Amino acid sequence: MTHAQRFRDVYEECYPRVLAYATSLVGRQVGEDVASETFTVAWRRVRDIPQPALPWLLGVARNLVRELRRRDAHQYLLAAEEARRISSGTGTDAGDVAAEVTDRHDALQALASLPEADRELLTLIAWHGLSAKEAAQVLHCTTATLTVRLYRARRRLEKALEAAPAPQAASAPAVEAPYPTHREGAPA
Repeated sequence: MTHAQRFRDVYEECYPRVLAYATSLVGRQVGEDVASETFTVAWRRVRDIPQPALPWLLGVARNLVRELRRRDAHQYLLAAEEARRISSGTGTDAGDVAAEVTDRHDALQALASLPEADRELLTLIAWHGLSAKEAAQVLHCTTATLTVRLYRARRRLEKALEAAPAPQAASAPAVEAPYPTHREGAPA
């Protein structure tokens, strides 16, 4: 059996299940991309595919989703930090640099610990400068609903900031921002 035949057999047998697995983790659109990338890896490593192939393929898909989440969390934290810096108008020369870094780290960790819906709402208002009415349009809800959600999100952020551990002399390991799974059709 040639490598192309082996790949075709594995693809035909496993693609629907790899797609279903990836979709269950990240939603249909991204799940399709993950499934495609999984089989790109399989094509490159066709000689390494064990029998049965499905567990190996699901492991590849899982690793791809984990890497995607890690990249997304990192990009989100970088964007959040830049937006905070721009909106506050602070420069790098002002104040105690160590205190500023600690405060920024605590704020970003607290924000990252919130549910995705809270993070999105808070950043739309605070960093992107949208009014409540504009943010409500983005989130497809009424202004009244948005106001209630915003109040609750701000309280959760305050609690997360209060729960932040005291600064330590040694640097703490990086905390990966949570990346909740996507459920298609779920309201924001």
